[in-house]
Amino acid sequence: MNSEVLPPDDELLRKLKNVVLAGYALQALAFFIGVSAIVAIVLAYVKLDDARGTWLESHFRWQIRTFWVALIGGIVGAVTFIILIGWVILCVTAVWVIYRIVKGWLALNDGKPLPP
Repeated sequence: MNSEVLPPDDELLRKLKNVVLAGYALQALAFFIGVSAIVAIVLAYVKLDDARGTWLESHFRWQIRTFWVALIGGIVGAVTFIILIGWVILCVTAVWVIYRIVKGWLALNDGKPLPP
């Protein structure tokens, strides 16, 4: 049995990185199952304190900001849907969310923090 023993900080970072990855996957899944975005935001808020001071903190903040802006964009788009501008707002919001998920995932994969 070959089990790698990591220092406590490395083990915490590995676990947090897995949670961040799950958050990005849940945000992407929200395009098909909207409830998964709520699970992602809860995870981000719960683990934010654990990640404080690490490069992963920026990823949790990125996910939180993505959720709230997407929610606002979705609400405004839904309310204005009937006057056609809602279509544009919903499409722009969807593209923006996809961009944020991809950018976040790529930065996570490279071990880099995200801008504030």
